[in-house]
Amino acid sequence: MGFHHHDHGDGHDHHQHGKGASKRALLISFLIIAVFLVVETIGGFLTNSLALLSDAGHMLSDALALLLSLIAVHFAARPPSAKRTFGLKRFEILAALTNGVTLVLISLFIFWEGFQRMWNPPEVASGSMIIIATVGLLANIAAAMVLMRGDTKNNVNVRSAYLHVLGDLLGSVGAIVGGILMWAFGWYIADPIISIVVAVLIMLSAWRVTKESVNILLEGAPSRLDTTKVEESLSQLPGVIKVHDLHIWTVTSGFDSLTCHLVVEDDLPSYPVLNNALVLLEKEFGITHATIQIENSSTRHGDLHCQATADSHDHDHNHEHDHDHDHDHDHDHDHDHDHPHDHKQHSHS
Repeated sequence: MGFHHHDHGDGHDHHQHGKGASKRALLISFLIIAVFLVVETIGGFLTNSLALLSDAGHMLSDALALLLSLIAVHFAARPPSAKRTFGLKRFEILAALTNGVTLVLISLFIFWEGFQRMWNPPEVASGSMIIIATVGLLANIAAAMVLMRGDTKNNVNVRSAYLHVLGDLLGSVGAIVGGILMWAFGWYIADPIISIVVAVLIMLSAWRVTKESVNILLEGAPSRLDTTKVEESLSQLPGVIKVHDLHIWTVTSGFDSLTCHLVVEDDLPSYPVLNNALVLLEKEFGITHATIQIENSSTRHGDLHCQATADSHDHDHNHEHDHDHDHDHDHDHDHDHDHPHDHKQHSHS
């Protein structure tokens, strides 16, 4: 009495539209940063300005981050195959993780350099510093505005690239403020102080992106969803006795998946319960990709890996059945769709 269902609905259309906008935003912002990087590097060598070359190094990290995110979007758009049933959508998460870790490392380096300079701040050519920082600020503002047209809210990959540019933008603002203080009052200690403040702000944002990326790679439940609430809502559907083996995870940004087993009253038609569950998941939780197995008291299977919410209540998975007989099967159910999906198999032992 097992029924599996997948419903993509309009969620994937919106998802693909967002991907197109994000790809254009990444490409344009990459070109802006790359052009300014070349100009700034040439200017640094011609003027023998170390400050200019140093700022070009920041721009280089931005350009590489944007390029990595752009490549990730390209690979993620590839169609699924028999070997990779979800395609290469996780490539975006790997890119976001790389960008997040890079931002954390850069922030730590800036923090350490700033801390060391606190005790003996070097003299800085404040006039040149203000000019360089102002030009860099304009380039970063342009790139940030373009990236804001992409899906910076829901796409962790685009958001990580945006944070790279935003971090450099904050650095330019800090450099301008520091340059003015040094030019007007000779307060050279302003340079390391502002650098430390900017580094801390960047690190906090970078840590959130890194943490979210790791959670997705570890098949953790999406932070926007409360799995306990999802389970309670499903269990309150008419005819449902119990919900078990609930799993919710994110394939890539904007693409959440759910699998679960619903134990229903004996002799109850399964499809009405299935339809009610799908409508509930989409309307209340925004989940449009769900695989649901309907069971009754005659269904028997071995120990199941329980959902995270089991910690909140004892879940012994005995299902009130006698398990005297030995099983080792994987519940091979026929799927009523044409495309394979690499759901985490229920790993029944």
